[in-house]
Amino acid sequence: MSRVTARRPTVRITQAGEIRRPDTLAVEEPLEIRLDGQSLTVTMRTPGSDIDLVHGFLLSENIIATAEDIVSARYCAGTDENGQNTYNVLDVQLRTAAPVRPRAFLTTGACGLCGKTALDEVRARTRYPIPAAGLTVEAAALAAMPGTLRAEQAVFDATGGLHAAGLFTADGAVLAVREDIGRHNAVDKVLGWALRENRVPAHDLVLIVSGRASFELAQKAVQAGIPLLGAVSAPSSLAVDLAADSNLSLVGFLRGETMNIYTGAHRITR
Repeated sequence: MSRVTARRPTVRITQAGEIRRPDTLAVEEPLEIRLDGQSLTVTMRTPGSDIDLVHGFLLSENIIATAEDIVSARYCAGTDENGQNTYNVLDVQLRTAAPVRPRAFLTTGACGLCGKTALDEVRARTRYPIPAAGLTVEAAALAAMPGTLRAEQAVFDATGGLHAAGLFTADGAVLAVREDIGRHNAVDKVLGWALRENRVPAHDLVLIVSGRASFELAQKAVQAGIPLLGAVSAPSSLAVDLAADSNLSLVGFLRGETMNIYTGAHRITR
């Protein structure tokens, strides 16, 4: 098995009786991110595209603006009980020291921030404001994007346990898809790809996510200058507020030929 999936024994109950067999699961492991040797945060993620994840995370947290802000990103030494490198610690050397430490990283619905405080914080930190004009997407092209994203989810096919995020052009061409146990990590991975490909600010791209659109995912889209975020499931109220405040088009329940446009309907043409 790869580091992305693992096998575990299961007992499956069916009408025909019990079936004992191994099941394929998505791997979840910690990744410690260090800046210039100092621990910054630990995120639980599915191994793979870690360099993209770190670039996207640091972009989302306003620590870097371009890929050139990072001199190097290297795995630190660390072994498991079998003496194998865990590849679970990445040390990032910045070209210049981060001027301030970013906000607390363990953010939950009980973090104590009110909606206005959260919106003001994102507004103050955004390097790439989303232009009012520019990108437009035909509704039919937008409706087809989740199906394209789903077709690229190879690990989900094997495990049923991963989120996905994808970056698309306005005409529906897929540029990058990443999977992860955490939806925020999947988004960071595609944003990291875009940063390393010099596609940030991503004013001409569409971000599609396989689940719901939380405030955190909307915030990441805004930080990268992405003008349209589409989600297969529902957005949160604060995600809609942030989208309206930041000129982000937010589309939810993007399934088949139907969708709910919560903000920025002028970008979706029929």
